[in-house]
Amino acid sequence: MTELSSFGVADVRRAGRAAFAVALCLCSFIALAQTAPAAGTRTAAAAVAGTADYIVAVVNQELVTNAELQGRVVRIREEAERNKTALPPAAELRKQVLDALIDERVQVTNARETGPKIDEAELDRAVMNVAVQNQMTLAQLRARLQQQGLAYSTFRNNVRDQILTERVREREVNLRIRIGGDEVDALIEKRRAAVGTAVQVNIAQILVTVPEGATEDQVAQRRARAEAALARVKSGESFEAVAREVSEDANKAQGGVIGLRPVDRLPDLFVEVVRNMKPGDVAPALLRSGAGFHAIKLVERNNGAAFTVQQTRARHILLRVSPQLTAQAAGQRLIEFKRQIQSGAKTFEQLARENSEDGSAAQGGDLGWTAPGTFVPEFEVAMNALPLNGMSEPLVSRFGVHLIQVMERRQVALDLKQQREQARNVLREQRFEEAYLDWVRDLRARAYIEMREAPQ
Repeated sequence: MTELSSFGVADVRRAGRAAFAVALCLCSFIALAQTAPAAGTRTAAAAVAGTADYIVAVVNQELVTNAELQGRVVRIREEAERNKTALPPAAELRKQVLDALIDERVQVTNARETGPKIDEAELDRAVMNVAVQNQMTLAQLRARLQQQGLAYSTFRNNVRDQILTERVREREVNLRIRIGGDEVDALIEKRRAAVGTAVQVNIAQILVTVPEGATEDQVAQRRARAEAALARVKSGESFEAVAREVSEDANKAQGGVIGLRPVDRLPDLFVEVVRNMKPGDVAPALLRSGAGFHAIKLVERNNGAAFTVQQTRARHILLRVSPQLTAQAAGQRLIEFKRQIQSGAKTFEQLARENSEDGSAAQGGDLGWTAPGTFVPEFEVAMNALPLNGMSEPLVSRFGVHLIQVMERRQVALDLKQQREQARNVLREQRFEEAYLDWVRDLRARAYIEMREAPQ
């Protein structure tokens, strides 16, 4: 008998920790195993059958039983055998598994007390994803759960607890992580140095020179000329046109544009004044240097390629759920569409044009190039897991049921604001595990935990 397997917390975190994404992709959390156990292999349930059950720990109001503990140990051993990985001695493995179960209980009980309410519609979508992605109807899922001795209501409550726990975990752990602006800047500079790229800027200037040894009157006259030029720009005249007329530098014929240069090859006062400017901005005041008075415009900024983002071009077929078309019926239709595409009977584009129920249908389901965060999390997580030209299983989202195919991927350089946000995310990811462990330790310290011995 094929058993229900559990997708661990660490696996969820590696798959992407957006809380909502995890919540709606719980088809991976309690997924149906794709292959039956090999002949002669006992399932976890079979391995603990006949074992006397008793309570091994009380955690707040929750119980950890010996049957649950032994079942988890057996599943871990089966997984290790399949993957050819070593395990600690039996006593140590049992202790580690019991600690993990206690950690889960303290998190669940805390989440129930402090977490947000999970609405029934969202829970229905999570459960339906389990069925649809395993090519089952809801009735078939219920039957499989019954075969394995798990009540459907218990299954739903387990899914609810996992959604709730993941959201509370994300909220509480992120509150413990503090990231300063100087740390973000340091990481960006480190990344740039690692790939050998530097910030480059293109500046235009209107230079009014001041001769060496000029008198105060001469300096005042030169300043007045430069201020008049800057005032013309501020009133709406083209910077480049004024530069061609007034500027006294070698680039006046190009409208004062000096070209894209690394910041370490520019005067520090120029770099400082354009640091917080956007391309197209003109510095509000003149700069004074040994050469004279400068009006400065930032033409272009190139922040290097130290930070990039992966963009994806995907297409989909969307079937909307209605009283006439249930989610499981839509899933079955999409499974048939996928079979037709794989067999060559029809193309994805053709089926999307004929059947998809959104604005992309006219383009054969093509959604164009998109950056992370464009789509709802449940869609994005499934899309990101696909290889090039790969097709998903039917995916239930708040919009309906989707069949997704990835067409292309590319790397695109980020602007400065995007680089800072990505650097902050990198630092947060690096510190998440430590903050998570601290949070669990705090929960355990506040929890009521009673260990019990086996009955004699």
